[in-house]
Amino acid sequence: MNRRDSIKALGLTAVSTAVLLEACKQPETKTEVAAPEETAKEAGREQWEIDRDKKLKAETFFTKHEMATITVLADIIIPKDEVSGSASDAKVPEFIEFIVKDIPEHKIPMRGGLKWLDVYCFNKFNKSFIDASPDQQISIVDEIAYPKKAKPEVRVGVTFFNRMRNLTASGFYTTEIGVKDIGYAGNAPNQWTGVPDDVLKQYGMQNVKI
Repeated sequence: MNRRDSIKALGLTAVSTAVLLEACKQPETKTEVAAPEETAKEAGREQWEIDRDKKLKAETFFTKHEMATITVLADIIIPKDEVSGSASDAKVPEFIEFIVKDIPEHKIPMRGGLKWLDVYCFNKFNKSFIDASPDQQISIVDEIAYPKKAKPEVRVGVTFFNRMRNLTASGFYTTEIGVKDIGYAGNAPNQWTGVPDDVLKQYGMQNVKI
């Protein structure tokens, strides 16, 4: 098993079957959509939910440096391969930004973990994590990605990486790219728009409200 498979496998435990099934039922949300299409795709949701999502998306929590670090980590956890795109291709960093705002208890652990990572990397290589070479980045990830093998002095990093890995897996495997990556076909997404007009007319029910 290669690094992509092993790190990804550890994160998959955070993604329940229910979440995967739900992802397959609904069309993937687009970042920018015209108002009529957006209304159609939000069918079945309360207006307050739609308004809350828009409010959260308009806010910013992570700094540019933090987002860059999250992107590097996410792509280390799930890099692009011959089967599918990377975590960043699936917009996992944007997902993590949204989830942290949606579930505030993630905020302190994530920000603290990112700070720990930079400090640890600076003490080891005299540079921040995103400025380190790919080999240096992987060497640090290898220290914190496998809890049973990790040394006591990096336990803070282990806790952070567990959270980062879970969020990455959750984000990736609730997108079209992620679902295809595991080969899950499921039911094709559909949108109920009511009984077709020609069918209503055929049965003389065109003026009946259903």
